Amino acid sequence: MGTFGITLVLAAGPGSADGHPARRYEIDLALDAAGRPDAAAWAADPRPWRARRIDPGAEPLQGDVQHDPDHGWSIRFFGTASEGPDAPETHFDCGPDPVRPGEYATVVEPDGAAFSYRVVAVG
Repeated sequence: MGTFGITLVLAAGPGSADGHPARRYEIDLALDAAGRPDAAAWAADPRPWRARRIDPGAEPLQGDVQHDPDHGWSIRFFGTASEGPDAPETHFDCGPDPVRPGEYATVVEPDGAAFSYRVVAVG
C-alpha cells in the first residue's frame, strides 16, 4: 500500500494530564489492508521510514522507524553521530484498532515513561 505520513499529538501522560497539542510525532508507516502497521512492508523496504519528534522550544529530533518481531515498533532518534544504530529507542503501540484520525497510540520513552498520543492525520 505504500507508506503514509502519520501525525500523533500528545493526549496525556506523566506531567501532561491534559496533553499538549504542540508535542507530536511525525512518522512514516505502511499500513496493511486492515489499517494496521505493516511489518512485512517495513522489512521489504530498503529505505528507512522517517520519524520526527517535535517539542515546543526544542529543535525537532530526526530518526527512523524500526520493527522487531519480539519487541514491536520503535523509533530511533539520533542525537549525536556516535549513537548510530545504538540510539535509545522510543517504543510505540497503535493497539488493536486501525491507524486513523481519532484513534490512540501508546508511546513509551527510553526512560520508561508512557504517554497516550492521538492520531490526528494519516496522509
